[in-house]
Formats: sequence, C-alpha cells, structure tokens
Amino acid sequence: MSRFGIGQPVRRVEDKRFLTGRGRFIEDIDLPHQAWGAGVLSPYPHARIKGIDAAAVRELPGVLCVLTGEELSADGLGGIPPLFLPEDMGGPKGYRTFRPLLARDKVRHVGDCVAFVVAENAEQAREAVEKVEVEYEPLKAVVNVEDAVAEGTPRVWDEAAGNIAFPVMMGNKEATDAAFARAKHKVSLRLENNRLSANAMEPRGCIGDYDDSDGSYTLYTSTQNPHGLRSVMAQQVFKLPETKFRVIANDVGGGFGMKGSPYPEEGLVLWASRRLGRPVKWIANRGESMLTDNHGRDQVVRGEMALDENGKILAIRATALHAIGAYVSGAAAVPVIFSLKLVPNVYAVPAVHVASRAVFTHTVPTTPYRGAGRPEAVYLTERLLERAAREMGIDPVEIRRRNFIQPGAMPYATPTGFTYDSGDFPRLMARCLELADWSGYEARRAQTGRNGRLRGRAIVYYIEDCGVFNDRMDLRFDPSGMLTIVAGTFSHGQGHATTFAQLVSEWLGLPFENIRYVQGDTEQVPFGRGTYASRSSMIGGSALRAAADVVIAKAKPMAAHLMEAASGDIEFKEGRFHIAGTDRSVGMVEVARAFYRPAGLPKQFGVGLDGSGTFGADPPNFPNGAHACEVEVDSDTGLVTVDRYAVVDDVGVVINPMICEGQIDGGVAQGLGQALLENVVYDRESGQLLSGNLIDYAMPRSDDMALHHTAEFIEVPCKTNPIGVKGVGEAGCVAAPPVVINAILDALAPLGVTHIDMPATPQRVWQAIAAARKG
Repeated sequence: MSRFGIGQPVRRVEDKRFLTGRGRFIEDIDLPHQAWGAGVLSPYPHARIKGIDAAAVRELPGVLCVLTGEELSADGLGGIPPLFLPEDMGGPKGYRTFRPLLARDKVRHVGDCVAFVVAENAEQAREAVEKVEVEYEPLKAVVNVEDAVAEGTPRVWDEAAGNIAFPVMMGNKEATDAAFARAKHKVSLRLENNRLSANAMEPRGCIGDYDDSDGSYTLYTSTQNPHGLRSVMAQQVFKLPETKFRVIANDVGGGFGMKGSPYPEEGLVLWASRRLGRPVKWIANRGESMLTDNHGRDQVVRGEMALDENGKILAIRATALHAIGAYVSGAAAVPVIFSLKLVPNVYAVPAVHVASRAVFTHTVPTTPYRGAGRPEAVYLTERLLERAAREMGIDPVEIRRRNFIQPGAMPYATPTGFTYDSGDFPRLMARCLELADWSGYEARRAQTGRNGRLRGRAIVYYIEDCGVFNDRMDLRFDPSGMLTIVAGTFSHGQGHATTFAQLVSEWLGLPFENIRYVQGDTEQVPFGRGTYASRSSMIGGSALRAAADVVIAKAKPMAAHLMEAASGDIEFKEGRFHIAGTDRSVGMVEVARAFYRPAGLPKQFGVGLDGSGTFGADPPNFPNGAHACEVEVDSDTGLVTVDRYAVVDDVGVVINPMICEGQIDGGVAQGLGQALLENVVYDRESGQLLSGNLIDYAMPRSDDMALHHTAEFIEVPCKTNPIGVKGVGEAGCVAAPPVVINAILDALAPLGVTHIDMPATPQRVWQAIAAARKG
C-alpha cells in the first residue's frame, strides 16, 4: 500500500503555509486604490428609524461616502432570502423574510446595520461611524424564545402571528399516545440548548471590486460556499447574470457553519465599490463579530420517553421552540428539522411524535452551527434515557444495549424518515468501555473522594446524518502530466487538499506530490456547492471517484494506440495500463502527456485529458459512535474538571486517520465548550448583548479539555456511496454535550441534584448543589 494512499496518516500539505505565516486571508489582501468600509450598527434591539443625518460626516477628512437604506432602495438592490423553508419541500407554510443590506424602516436586533461609511482607511471609517446621527423610536423587544410566543409579546414581524416563522412536525401522534398510555415507566425533561457563537479564528471580512469597463464584480470573502454566495448576490441582491460576478475565497480561518450563508456586508462592499469606482474592504473586529455573526442552537425542548418494565423504549414525544432571530437566514430551517429527525438516535423506537416551532426574536439570526440540529436531538434522547436508567435502577450501559438497533436489522427505517444503511452500535460501545477503562472506575472514584471531590461518569451513543445536495469535481492533466483537482466542495480547515489527493493518488496511481488542488474561485471552478453538513468526503470523494473513472475510460484508447493494441485488451491497475496477458504496459502520466501531442494523433483523441464527476447525497450517510466521560466536581466551588474522555467512532472508510482524529478532537472541544462554558446572553429586559466580547463569552482553552483523551475508529463501510465513507467533521460536538452533562449529574446524584442545564458553569453547579442541600 502506498504511504500516500487511502488509510494513511499523511501530513496535511496545507499546513506549511499556515505555520510559516504564508496563508492568504482577507486581511492579507489589499488592492490598489482600496477604500475601507464600516457599518453603523443599531444600539436598539427593536426601533423605528425616524431619520439619518450624515451630512456633516460626508465632509469629514477621508470620508468618501455614507450609504443608507434610502439610496439602497433607489438603486434597486434586493435583500437576502432564506435558502429554503419547509414549505418548499411540501411542509407547512412559513413567513419568508428578506434580510436587507441596510435596515430602512425598522431595526430588529442590536447590531442591525442602518448605514455604511466608506473612507480612505479603516481608522477614518470607524471614527466617522460614531458621528452618523440616527434618530430612533425605540420599540418593545423580545429576545427570549419562550417570551416570544407568549400572549401579547411584541412582534418581530407584524405579519408573523405569534412570532412563528414556521412549524415542523414528524411522526405518528396516535401511535405515540397509545404507547405512552400502556407504558410502565415514563420520564420527562425540559432542556435548554444554549445559544452559541462560532468565534472563528478569522473574523468575517470581504473586499468588493467593481470593474466599470465591463460591469463585472469581484468579491473576495471569507465564506464556506463561494458559488452559493455568487448566486444570491447576482440573482437576489443585484438582479444581474451570474457571469457578471466572480467570488474568490482563498484561505478561510474556520467557519463551523457560521460562514455558510451570505451576509449584508458582502453586498455592501460590492455596491460601494460600484458607486465609488474603487475597491472597498470591510473586516469585522471581534465585538462586531459577536453582534453580527449568525449564532447557533438556542432551543428549549420538553421531551418525554415511555418505556416498558424491562427498560425498552416504547415511544418518545417532544415539543420544542427554536429561536431563529430577526431574519430567516440561509439554511436556518436545517437545525429545526434535524433536531427532530434524529430524535430516535441509534435505538429501536417504535413510535415518535415530535414538533418544533421556529421563532422570531429580536436577536441576530441563528443558522447551522457545527452539528446543526443533530446535537440537540441526541442531547434530548440521551438525557431522557439516562434519567430512565437512574429512575428504573437499570445500569446505563445495559439500558442502551437493550435498545440498540442491531447490525442485522440494517437497513433500518426510523419513524422520522431516515434509513440507516450500516452500523454496529453494540461493538463500538463495547470497545469504548474498554478504552475508557470502565471497569477501573470505582478505584478512581474512591481516590477522588479521598481528595475531597465528587466523581461521575457517563457513556452515550450518537448518530448523525451527513451530506446534502449534489456536487461536481473535475480532474485535469496538464501537458507535463501533472494533475489538478478542481473542487466544487470547499475546505476551510478540513484538509481537503490532502485527503482528496490521497484518493486520486490511489485510484490513478499518481505520485502524491504531482497532484494540485484548486478551490474557491468561481472563475477557476465551474460549479460547486461548498462545504457544510460534513458533505465533502462523501459527495466530493464520490464525485472524484466518478471523475477518475472517466479519466481511465478516456485514457484506455490512447494507451491502446500507444501500445498498438486493441482497446478491449487494455486493463488498468496501480497507475499503469496493461495489455491483458502480457508484460507490456504504459503509465498514466505517459498516456496523459500523449493527449497534448501537437500532431500525429487520430482525430478522436482531441487535446487534453480530463474528467468530470458528480454525486448526490440521496441517501445521506450516518456516522455514529460512543463517547465516555469522567468528571470531577468540587462541591465547594462548583468547578467541573473533565478528567477522562474516550471516543470510538464509525466514520466508514477512514481516508486519513490523523485528519479524522483532529476533526473529532476539534468537535469534542466545541461540544465541551457548549456543555461547560459558552453562552450568548441577551438581557431579557433591554435586549442588549451581555456576552459581546471574549471576556464575557467563555471560549474553551486547552486546560478545559480532558486530562486523558483517547480516540479510535472502527470501520463499518457505508453501503450507499462508492467509496464507503461517512462524515467526520461534526461528529465530536454531537455526543460531547450529553456525555459531559450526564457525567456531572452522576457525580452530583449523591447530593440529590437531578437536573442542570448547559452551560454547567461553576456558578450553576454550585447553585444546583446549594438548592439540593436546602431540599
């Protein structure tokens, strides 16, 4: 096996430029005659805009223009629509918003942009922003999702009754109610999934460059989806052909879903460039990011589980409220849908009835954030099952064993419409217990007790669905025999340049170092849908497999011509074309070069060797795994320390185990952040953002991670795509929240604590202990 092929821990080829400071981010790009933009952001969560006076500001040194909603309307620019609503797929009707580039009549969250100032440099633009006079008429606001659906609450949109953007419902109510009626045991919980900020290493930024000579627009931006962004800017905002727009995304320092949707600033810099005849650059500082980046999660759910006398699950039902902020932004419907669809998790649940309402609030929008509804679903089911085990006196491991979907039952159809193609849940959990040294726990707990602290443990299982839509990948040989991968997917930290090259190196037998990777420029990449929902390995990889097959098929006749043989006698293996039954062969590189000969070839060969492949995510794939965690709790301070963490994941065929493990570790870190630290907080009365910087918003650090962390993979190949892979990018953050919270509750059980919501900060843990002691 090649040391650069599938399954090998090849070092990432991208990392050298990052480690040596040679990455090319938006901050690194400056164009000739470039100006700088800055937004005038609303200090109110809800207000009428009575007037904007920028006359004096326009006369300030360095100020080039101040753009407002009035000018936006006069120039005929449109707003940013949602990617889709449930009604577009046959679901119930909803209220469709268009997020404006600049608010004109009303602002609907703190940070809503009402004007855009452009100046010679960034400092002048930011100083000028402070001097724009905006007259507001403050209105009552609502930022809490449960408040938003209460009677008499202020409406975010007058036409959206009860502040409901759209409802979603799944399952069979009659069968579920009947199961609950005959159940021997029932458990219920009210749970909160705290609002989160992605806080990508690279803040959002963009540069707009309009060319008056041909009426074209170039946008440099930090995005996960260049082609999708181009479509929205062209069709919805500027109402022009897409051929007039070029989107370039070079290196992107993290996205996590937050950079998957278009933002107003991307339209503003293009518009400002057109008006000024100069490139215009905008980059958010961290405070602006906290105010204007799309957030994640923000769900309140009430769930119930019905079980028989042996702990077998009979049914689950739940009702949820999912805050989506002031606008339905991008794929905002995705977390709402999948927070319901994955509720059965890995268990044989006969009946399910789950419903959710997407709710408008006077806050920045929420959109998919790493996991996008899957963490919410698994959190609900694993919390309910853990409570059932405790109340029924069944071991938490045993109750999961009794309810697992067995490998022999695959493919397995869930009550919410998924069909799992593969999985061996009992085997993965058994290995996770070994990796976690489950049997040695009592000795560790005794030692923790001698040190004056409490110890708890938990094991949970998760599943998620990965991969959406179709996509295209291209392979192109140049005259020297070097190969270029032209990717419709988009890497913003996942290591695609390495893993995709590993696939192609193995399939075509090419030297790894002779493979180049191109992405993120809509002029160089014919089409693409970007990266989100852990789609790239399955969809991009499978499309690459198809492209490689096309290349081989095209090359066979040329190989036959070069060896003076019949095409039907040619076989391809390990990078060479062979005449069957002989020792004569020719390499792929030599064949590729032959396609560029200037003369002497039969006409049917044309010029150049390339191949294009497509693949669609129907059905998706289902990565899954077991996570085990042990925590220590200081009952005097409430401080939680994650001592041990073990992971065993099934991500199908592992292309690069080192990259896969890095993805899992990163996801676990974000899951621990949600469980213990992170929380976007708006003041319930004033609507102001209270966690608007990294002093008040607690990001996880290295010393918050597990002291002892181990991870392994067990390959159960996916049966619904040609390369057998399953997604890996979001897996870690799906299981981490329930396993950490369940471990905390296990530690606190002797004190009488039965419930805690995320984030389990020291204050919250201490308050729960104090309340339990009071009785």
